[in-house]
Amino acid sequence: MSTYDPSNPEPEKGGKPSFDKQPPRPGDGPYDTPSDAPSDAPSGAPSGGEADRPGAYGGTYGGPPPGAYGQDGHQSGQNPYDQPPPGYGPAGYGTPGAGPVPGMPAIGAWPRRILARLIDYLLMQAIGVAVVAPFVDLGTRNGEASAFWLAALIYLVYEALMLSRDGQTLGKKAVKIRAAMLIDGNPPTQSAAWTRAAVYILPAVLCCAGLWWIVDGVFGVFDKPYRQCIHDKAAKTVVVTTEI
Repeated sequence: MSTYDPSNPEPEKGGKPSFDKQPPRPGDGPYDTPSDAPSDAPSGAPSGGEADRPGAYGGTYGGPPPGAYGQDGHQSGQNPYDQPPPGYGPAGYGTPGAGPVPGMPAIGAWPRRILARLIDYLLMQAIGVAVVAPFVDLGTRNGEASAFWLAALIYLVYEALMLSRDGQTLGKKAVKIRAAMLIDGNPPTQSAAWTRAAVYILPAVLCCAGLWWIVDGVFGVFDKPYRQCIHDKAAKTVVVTTEI
């Protein structure tokens, strides 16, 4: 029978306590957990260190990646082309219409587009003539050429600035059509508006006169499904109606 007294600082039988290193016993380590200890973690859940937490990338192992489900709870793995492109709703094209893409209004009819061009052209010619008339004889070839060149320059600047503002020139406003970016229905960007105006006007001024406008327009007649003229193709724009 042992006579060891726990309250006695001296070890049993008068011996000295030993400071020799002893091999650690199972369960004595600070990171060891008794196998029979209860655990709050569900079965199969990772435990412990920083790498096991679901934090760093906002997801959990084995779960869907962030954003896998939309606000309506549907999985985002569905084909993105089944959804209308951005802007083909209230912020872009507005009320869905008869256009070839969901949400796009009907493509602008050719009679309206031609009439809009005619209105804008006559306005710019009138301004050009009014500016040039005091300085040249409009009855001469040089006078006519000067008025045409000035009107073309005014037309280019006028169209680019008006289209980048809201997609409409005065002629387009009159017949209720507008130019829009094909990708999202918003008004043409600055670069698209200037590209569109330049491709429409400069070839006619530099080489082909009215022949270029005929070629440009005929191209749009046969283009499907957006009826884009060459200047629309260059700027990635489309002409749609503003009527609901």
